[in-house]
Amino acid sequence: MQKLAFLIFLLIINDSCKNEVKINTENIAKKDILAENMDTSLSPGEDIFEYINGQWLKNNPIPAEEVNWGIGNLIIEENNLKLRKICEDASSQTSPSGSIKQKIGDFWIMAMDSGHCEMIGMKPLENYIVMIDQITDSKSLIATLAELSEINANSLINVNVTQDDKNSEKMALYFYQGGLGLPDRDYYFNNDQRTKKIRAAYPAHIAKMLGFLQYDSLNSQKYSKDIFSLETSLAKYSRKLEDLRDPYKNYNAIAYNSLKKLGKNIDWSLFFTKSKISTDTCIFGQPEYYRHLDQLFSQIKIEVWKAYLKWHLINSYATTLNKEVAEEHFNFYNKLIQGAEIQKPRWKRSLDAIDNSLGELLGQEFIKNYFDEKAKLRYNNLVESIREVFKEHIQKLEWMNISTKQKALVKLASMSKKVGFPDKWKDLSAMKIGRNSYCENEINANKFWINYNRSKLGKPVDRTVWDMTPQTYNAYYNPSNNEIVLPAAIFSVPGFKDEELDDALVYGYTAASTIGHEITHGFDDQGRQYDEKGNLLNWWTKEDELKFN
Repeated sequence: MQKLAFLIFLLIINDSCKNEVKINTENIAKKDILAENMDTSLSPGEDIFEYINGQWLKNNPIPAEEVNWGIGNLIIEENNLKLRKICEDASSQTSPSGSIKQKIGDFWIMAMDSGHCEMIGMKPLENYIVMIDQITDSKSLIATLAELSEINANSLINVNVTQDDKNSEKMALYFYQGGLGLPDRDYYFNNDQRTKKIRAAYPAHIAKMLGFLQYDSLNSQKYSKDIFSLETSLAKYSRKLEDLRDPYKNYNAIAYNSLKKLGKNIDWSLFFTKSKISTDTCIFGQPEYYRHLDQLFSQIKIEVWKAYLKWHLINSYATTLNKEVAEEHFNFYNKLIQGAEIQKPRWKRSLDAIDNSLGELLGQEFIKNYFDEKAKLRYNNLVESIREVFKEHIQKLEWMNISTKQKALVKLASMSKKVGFPDKWKDLSAMKIGRNSYCENEINANKFWINYNRSKLGKPVDRTVWDMTPQTYNAYYNPSNNEIVLPAAIFSVPGFKDEELDDALVYGYTAASTIGHEITHGFDDQGRQYDEKGNLLNWWTKEDELKFN
């Protein structure tokens, strides 16, 4: 974001919210609320950040349940109250089976019912545990991996259907590196004190989670070390975060009939059949990961694979299970790794879960009350204003030659925009949500979304689809569509209705730090490598590319 304008605005907004000022443009003009949040004991030349934000930072410590804090959190907190009301209203009504309110209401009731989670324990996972126990060889291992991938419970073979980077009119099957329980591969190798502490605690965490699955103490400890060793081996052949930013190096097309080049141990035909996937070409982001995985299939004992799959199964659904499991998950991932001191209240955790699974349904209810067509038009127009200014910036660049400028201007003019909420909503009628258990609802939601993703293979690209919900406080640039996507919530200001915001304030907040920010992604180190149609194609002169870098 463009930090200075954004930080100044945070101070204006937060102070108004904190003191419950009735907002209108007259109040903004009369009260110098910016000054109240500045630390004038410093000079701006000494520390511009502290000078602008110092008093605000002193007055706003990070809450114990959070790992960071800023205006985004204030907006999320306010939106959470709106979404909670939607969920509680839905749960208090008797709605037709399969309706939006039935799904929202039943999901909410089961997520909030901690007593039911305690009573049923591991029962929702029993069928999958039995399936894992029945693995005897590499073929049954592959078949089980396919089953678990359909409920998003394992990423050892990490598959996704998305637009082909080199042909944005085609949906392609991508395979990425995966299989790790720590956040990324660097956690297995970095030697700073924080990372070493996390790495040292990780096997004990795995052992405790295996204990919940009826492994005795001795076997829990043994298999936790085996799992850690297996994941470390996978991490060794995984690319670093910075290496994942190069779209060319992470685009490796392999014909389906040539998958044996990756090795002889993974039965790709079986995986495709069990996954109900069919394609003539696959794109492997990191083929070296899959070559190594193929070798591990013949080196790792079946009992270790079983323990590994059970660990990832319970880790995937820990937050939907009983208190003991959920707390152990929190203590390792949220407390040790992220730094939260206490768990969020259950209603917030339940809301996060329902927003993740049924966000498209929540969004339809959200926009009815909190973002109308008038607001949508306002921000559509704002995008065009910022596009025009960005055009002027490109035209005035002194270091870029005329041919690259012309292509940059074509890309800018072709960039589409999605503002507020979709014109067409996804159809979630096939998703089964009921009152059997919180975990079962999560499993069914994951099944639906995995199937939704894979069903795109072989179909025309649908450029109308949104990858964020209207209530999400975020935005994104999609290089394959050459589009910016701006959900309704990104325009929110805590304590304000949209009609109460004057243009000067909106230009500082939304136009600069959101719309301008997302447009810029079309021309950053990754986005600039895609053309106006969303294809991975170098349209820069060599000279301009060197200057850019």
